[in-house]
Amino acid sequence: MSITIRPATAADSDALGRLGALLVRLHHEFDARRFIAPSPDTPRGYGRYLRSQQDEPDVVMLVAERDGEVVGYTYAGLEGFDYMALRGPAGALYDIVVDPAHRSLGIGRQLLEATLAELTRRGAPRVVLSTAERNDAAQRLFERAGFRRTMIEMTRELRED
Repeated sequence: MSITIRPATAADSDALGRLGALLVRLHHEFDARRFIAPSPDTPRGYGRYLRSQQDEPDVVMLVAERDGEVVGYTYAGLEGFDYMALRGPAGALYDIVVDPAHRSLGIGRQLLEATLAELTRRGAPRVVLSTAERNDAAQRLFERAGFRRTMIEMTRELRED
């Protein structure tokens, strides 16, 4: 098994869209009232969105290739002061996903480590992230990597649809 972590390119858009759609589906399954539902257009739309972010100077987007196939990615960015979050400058990890058929092989850990290294290289003094309450596997990964809990998101529906 050969795993390569590298910057995402425009040629990765379809794979990124497919993986992003997996992320949308998983979160929707965790809490259908909080997270958006996937649609048949989600892979294309997510892929288009991620492609639009790849050339942004403060974005880090890495992919994991296993034997030439893109099987995971991270999407992160450098952010300045955020007074709504009461936080100073930080790297923010927005997405990390590995195709379920390729999990438990250390690919998520490799992607996370490479992303943290790149954010550090770019001067991020800390990295923040959010994870779904029910995403125990991701929480274990982040805790093993040294992340600590600092915020809890709470949601209240104001109307039932």
